[in-house]
Amino acid sequence: MRAIRGLWRWRHNPLRRGTDLAEAWVALTALLLILCVTPVAGTLVARAADGALQKSVREQRHTRFEVAATVVREVERSPLEASPDLASGRDTRSRVLADWTGPDGSEHHTPVMTTLKSPHHGDHFTIWTDPHGDLAARPLDSATATTHAVLAGIGTALAVGGLIEAVRRLIVWRMVRRRYARLDQAWLRAGPDWGRTGTGS
Repeated sequence: MRAIRGLWRWRHNPLRRGTDLAEAWVALTALLLILCVTPVAGTLVARAADGALQKSVREQRHTRFEVAATVVREVERSPLEASPDLASGRDTRSRVLADWTGPDGSEHHTPVMTTLKSPHHGDHFTIWTDPHGDLAARPLDSATATTHAVLAGIGTALAVGGLIEAVRRLIVWRMVRRRYARLDQAWLRAGPDWGRTGTGS
């Protein structure tokens, strides 16, 4: 809005310099680019990110399996893991030695982390594995993928808007530097006679 007001103010002003009008046009152009380009860039990136993430969600659904594991015994945490200064109060996971059968029929006997508060021998809990029964991270769900895509789009829109504004500031800075350079040259030309008007010299 400031750019539009600036253009209107300089329209018929006799004190208007060429650089004043140019600055107003640069500001208006930057504003229009931010309003038009920023949402388009954010939308394109969000769609591309969502497509890639949803594809990853589908792949993970086919390659990760939830299997039942059985507690053999609890495994003591290392001093570093047990440190109250480093452990979060919300961390209620326990480390246990567990048995489970992988999707391919392979038997596994490995220490894992579980959310059981007080695990005992024979307790059951679920874990995620790959097709060979090795531990894997929980697969990404569709809603989380969409959230990440939206955040990527917003981040891109903000970055593009910031870039446009940075370019506008750089252009205006260079224009102001040029204006000051021309002013310095004018003062140098007028300098020897400045202040001596009417002295007869």
